[in-house]
Amino acid sequence: MNVLVTGGAGFIGSHVVDALLAAGHRVSVVDNLWEHGGGRMENVHPQAQFYQLDVRDEALAQVFERERPEVVCHLAAQHSVKLSIDDPVHDAQVNLLGLINLLQSCTRFQAHKVVFASSAATYGEAPPEWMPLDEGTVQSPRSPYGITKLASEHYLRFWKDEHGLDFTILRYGNVYGPRQDPAGEAGVIAIFARAILLGEPVRIDWDGEQQKDYVYVQDVARANLIALDRGDDEVFCIATGQGSSVNALYRHLTAIVGRESEIVHAPKRPGDVYLSYFDCRKAREQLGWQAEVSLEEGLRFTVDHFRSQLQM
Repeated sequence: MNVLVTGGAGFIGSHVVDALLAAGHRVSVVDNLWEHGGGRMENVHPQAQFYQLDVRDEALAQVFERERPEVVCHLAAQHSVKLSIDDPVHDAQVNLLGLINLLQSCTRFQAHKVVFASSAATYGEAPPEWMPLDEGTVQSPRSPYGITKLASEHYLRFWKDEHGLDFTILRYGNVYGPRQDPAGEAGVIAIFARAILLGEPVRIDWDGEQQKDYVYVQDVARANLIALDRGDDEVFCIATGQGSSVNALYRHLTAIVGRESEIVHAPKRPGDVYLSYFDCRKAREQLGWQAEVSLEEGLRFTVDHFRSQLQM
């Protein structure tokens, strides 16, 4: 199959590209390599056709005309909650206008499906009695990032109704693993792993007992691969089904590295959520997908990656 991956030089997108190529698909990549977006040239697989441009650019249509993708895995996004709060205009331009530009090219050049990366942020601060979250849980986002991801889901439904373009929406938990940017505000596991390896302090916001559902990036990539030809016009939660606290992550990582770091406590960040984990039965029953990498395994893989990066 001929597949276009937007954001394919980024953390999650590059793993999706790897999985697609390993399965024998032809892959092209669009990524603007924005310094705050996580896209890196070294993440681009040499067998993928790479185009450096923004999903908002008119030139995206030229990529579609040349590559004629059958399916688009759309992972290009402004992904930071903090940046979305600081600059909601930019967040909306990338996440909404970029999506519309993409959908117009899909229609014009007869792509037949979009696999879309949505987020747990669309649920906002759901009360504990709503846990675990599932595909039918009320969505009430509390950040511009979550709002644009929710609006994107509605645009995909509209495009299906008006233009017949199929979609599969994958609502990710907190994705972690190799290639995640340890320098940004997102990605607590990457930030902690690098800091502990270097003997630097780690910052724990709030009381550290806030829990998220951490899912390993290669499991997420496999979900995208499966969704190429399954789950049409449906939404799936993609996570492990278990919550882990920030304090627990710190303890796991220090045990793996073999030393502790100084903890610097900080207040709650704007837009942060205290409790969020998923019921992924629908993905298991309809996609045949479930998370295969345990948290302990994934943390070890991630530490090994950052250790090798620091030794280069």
